[in-house]
Amino acid sequence: MIVRPALCGLVLPLIALLLAAPAAAGDCRAKALDILKAASPNGYAIFQQITDKAFFRTWIDCDDAQYGLPTAVHESVHMITADGDAYPLVGGGSVKRPPEDTTLLAPARIARQFRPSLFVATYLRPGGATSAEDVRYLLDELNAYTHDLDTALALDALHDPTVQVSHRDGLAALMSFVALYIEAAATDPPTWNGLKRPETRAAVSALWSQAERTMLASCRIPGLGSEDRTFLSKLCAVDPQAALKRLLGRSALCPRACLEAGPRTASRD
Repeated sequence: MIVRPALCGLVLPLIALLLAAPAAAGDCRAKALDILKAASPNGYAIFQQITDKAFFRTWIDCDDAQYGLPTAVHESVHMITADGDAYPLVGGGSVKRPPEDTTLLAPARIARQFRPSLFVATYLRPGGATSAEDVRYLLDELNAYTHDLDTALALDALHDPTVQVSHRDGLAALMSFVALYIEAAATDPPTWNGLKRPETRAAVSALWSQAERTMLASCRIPGLGSEDRTFLSKLCAVDPQAALKRLLGRSALCPRACLEAGPRTASRD
């Protein structure tokens, strides 16, 4: 659940009380989890779901305005997916991870369609993450970045307006990677047939829909990224949109409001 303006009167005072509460040195992790529970039920649900609670706590950063909680949620989503062979969804539930299929194109195939960036090098270049070789792991990253941004939005009240953040960049990148992968798949019959299998299509549809909702919710907040517009412009192009429509059975949403969002200012209410 993204924190909406109508809820700010309840959530923001609670966050303020938690931040003001004294804590023992080095004990910010308990405070961070209290803040996560109060502001982001979706993020806290991931903490509850992960078996290895110590792993989640490892990612909490006491020097970060949001305590590194979006990253803790992101990394925990990966572990939950690996343990259960299913992608946990924002708001509860899960969708089964498709079975391995060696006939599907490697996502590295689309790397050349993007200018060099850390996201491209990490997720699409051979020798980086497994997502460059197996689309199931590209979908895993799409899901993790959706949870990541959802948590960051819920914790936006903690944002330091003097610090540039990039919460939207990751999801924008992965949405564009998945969209252009589907475009490439539409020209390769074995891959296209593989994507259309019920279990694979169901996973893509569920993960894509929640990514759309989360990205659109973020558009109301300016200044959440530095590369987001570059990646979203790729996603909104005609050919990826057409391929998404063929696979999803509906038109994909282009988050145009994010493309038009200006920089965040310190005076924003």
